[in-house]
Amino acid sequence: MTEQDITSKTKAWKAIFDTYNIYNHDFSSPYFISAKNIKSATKHFDKTAEKEVRIICKQDTRESRPDIFKELGLFLLPVKNGEYAILKGEGYIDIPLIKEIPKIYKSSLNFKLDTSLIGDSEMQHLDYAYASSLIRHFMKDDSLVLTIRGRKYTPKFEMIVNNNKLTIESVQTEVDAGYEGEKQVVLIEAKNVKTENLIIRQLYFPFRQWQSHTNKKVITLFFSKSNNIYSVWKFKFEKVENYNSIILTDSANFIIT
Repeated sequence: MTEQDITSKTKAWKAIFDTYNIYNHDFSSPYFISAKNIKSATKHFDKTAEKEVRIICKQDTRESRPDIFKELGLFLLPVKNGEYAILKGEGYIDIPLIKEIPKIYKSSLNFKLDTSLIGDSEMQHLDYAYASSLIRHFMKDDSLVLTIRGRKYTPKFEMIVNNNKLTIESVQTEVDAGYEGEKQVVLIEAKNVKTENLIIRQLYFPFRQWQSHTNKKVITLFFSKSNNIYSVWKFKFEKVENYNSIILTDSANFIIT
């Protein structure tokens, strides 16, 4: 996200905070705001980036938040279609640098994938990692097969986030890939750029969603590829109902040959 994007977002949220006097909310509890109210407070702006709800509410990293959110220690979560909660506290998880020397992984394929060299998308890199069985290797599970991809909506569930209880219902989620094996389901969020932190929602909401559809263990991974190095981080939620109970349990760098 560029500085101009953040500036546009900051301008929009200043207008929203001014319109509804959100500054006076003490944030010992969430402040709920609808997409309709966001549109109303920003309708006088000319630029799409200053009034489009989807753009204004996209805050996937700590750095992509508007200035007022950074200053007050806030973050944003969708709670249902067209409604958001502004919360105080930590809403993000660090993606730590993996310091270990990359492990050499020999692809399980006995031929070269020419099409994998075309483009530089996160989906392409993730598909290559799966096709070469790197994902199965990292998870130590040869039974994993691709079964989940794309956007879906969460069922209704309750969660605790920074000591606040929230009810989530019909929020759109997206996983870059999901794999089901004999005993587990593995969900992956992938990026093709360096990422130092990530909003926990991108891991937690799909985790809660798919956990409601299976009795198998649900695992969440973060994946990235840079300079021919494939990096994987494995996360766990120690308490299913607690958004902030996320911990890193494993990580590794690989070079596929």
